[in-house]
Amino acid sequence: MLATLLPLAALAQVSSNSAPLQFTDRSEAERFHGLVAELRCVKCQNQSLADSDAQIAHDLRREVLDLMRAGRTDAEVKQYLVARYGEFVLYRPQVESKTWLLWFGPALVLLAGGFVVAAAVRKRSARSRADDQDDNQEW
Repeated sequence: MLATLLPLAALAQVSSNSAPLQFTDRSEAERFHGLVAELRCVKCQNQSLADSDAQIAHDLRREVLDLMRAGRTDAEVKQYLVARYGEFVLYRPQVESKTWLLWFGPALVLLAGGFVVAAAVRKRSARSRADDQDDNQEW
């Protein structure tokens, strides 16, 4: 009997409060929506908390609202989430020594690619000139 109930346990989901968030006033709603738009869903990775439909995003939105109501500033809310999930949770991480690669890495890769292309073009051009000179010589 236990073996027949085991597959049902795998389908069970954690119960959570799925009621929509209620805001006390318009300014709280605007602040909340602005804040969750700047935070990344830790599961989806390419969506903000505002856009994600993952369960953890629902939980984090509720937690952000609770922190706001506890009197924390936007910076304190972000700092709290960074402490728990790392800099990745921010769409715009701070420019620090440990995030330089994140900020400047794409420009470095583009610059390196430009140097590789320029070197290849010069090499091909030099080879082409050398071949033209060899064709003009008579033996």
